Amino acid sequence: MIVYAKQTDMKHYDAIIIGAGQAGVPLAKKMAEAGKKTAIIEKRLVGGTCINDGCTPTKAMIASAKAAYQARKASELGIIISDVNVDLKKVKKRADSIVKMFKGSAEDGIEETKGLKLYMGEASFASEKEIVVKGKDGTTETLTADLIFINIGAKTIIPEIDGIEEIDYLTSTSILDLEEIPEHLVIVGGNYIGLEFGQMFSRFGSQVTILEQSPVILSKEDDDISKAVTEFLAAEKIDINTDVKINHIGWKGDRIETTITSGKKDKKITATHLLIAVGRAPQTQHLHLENCGVETDEHGHILVNDKLETNVKGIYALGDVKGGPAFTHIAYNDYTIVYRNLIENTNLSTADRPVPYCMFTDPQLARIGLSEREAKAQKLDYQVAVLPMKNVARGIETNETSGLMKAIVDAKTDKILGATILASEGGEIMSVLQMAMQGGITSEQIRYGIFAHPTYTESLNNLFMKIHQ
Repeated sequence: MIVYAKQTDMKHYDAIIIGAGQAGVPLAKKMAEAGKKTAIIEKRLVGGTCINDGCTPTKAMIASAKAAYQARKASELGIIISDVNVDLKKVKKRADSIVKMFKGSAEDGIEETKGLKLYMGEASFASEKEIVVKGKDGTTETLTADLIFINIGAKTIIPEIDGIEEIDYLTSTSILDLEEIPEHLVIVGGNYIGLEFGQMFSRFGSQVTILEQSPVILSKEDDDISKAVTEFLAAEKIDINTDVKINHIGWKGDRIETTITSGKKDKKITATHLLIAVGRAPQTQHLHLENCGVETDEHGHILVNDKLETNVKGIYALGDVKGGPAFTHIAYNDYTIVYRNLIENTNLSTADRPVPYCMFTDPQLARIGLSEREAKAQKLDYQVAVLPMKNVARGIETNETSGLMKAIVDAKTDKILGATILASEGGEIMSVLQMAMQGGITSEQIRYGIFAHPTYTESLNNLFMKIHQ
């Protein structure tokens, strides 16, 4: 336990928010606007991971990668482009400019909010409602509050692999600093982050090798979805290795050599760059939660109830730090629940809220509700509707025929239990089905619904035709 010296010049606030991410910033502003004297503490960058080195820059760069890919395949549409070159510095400059704009907006919002004070530094608990903020210059300030909200997010997990500390590996943060396209990029991890980066750099011109320890990539998805993603990535000449054990990583001259066992075969892969993308862990180790009594699980995630309050009254956790779905939109929804309950006296909870998500490969993988595997595990009485994108008029017309649409429907009520959309603009199509689920609309109503032609959403008629002939 860290014991801090008592200070007599403590600053008291009504509310303290630790972390200026996608839940922290709007919550801090709203608390201050409600008349509460509020402090927000950020150790790195206002805006959190999403704005600075997550959603915003990666999706901007993915858009550049898609433009390069479409230019190369434009001849299929009768458009001849003789040469396609990628200027990664310019790609990065554009992404950085968007990050700067979003981050600046967040900073301005904090600065312009009366009753809200920003502290730049690392926060840790000295006691139950007492926070020490250590600035980059080594100075400390002590703050107290009756309400404390923890929104500190997560960081990249670095697996224990023999030799890994001896090489210059990349993370999802540091890879965004590259200004030259890797000749050969090895990615450790075949899930959402790794696959987005893999396809993006492949389209920029890198040779890409993906190493995944599970028998398939995207092991949390249904087998047919995993297979379809594997197929379209392989079609872009991305080398996917599953059932992999990494035995050693080390230097071979100026290159990185990875020794693996895949299935029963041993092989060595020599590459110029290596990205670690095996998952993320909560950043709770420096909070010294032992000083305030807040409980965590074995992984360091802060435990909360369905109102997002910890076991210590008046201390809340929002976003990735509490475990569960690690998505920006979930963090933002956490903020709305906490704020409305505390300030507007509502009685909202996280119980049974929808958890949509989207992987921004091309085509996109979007999910809402139950997968077929989950429905089967729960022994539900369900029906499955599947429609390949090669049978979707809009996909054929735009030359976007990779992927499929899949929905799980309650056999008795005809209500939609879940959907997975692997398609161009899959996230937008999924959102239509999410609204149907929230509104209790049946698959039969969608089957016979009227949608504008020719749109992707119109193809939901055909998807549910599999159930309602």
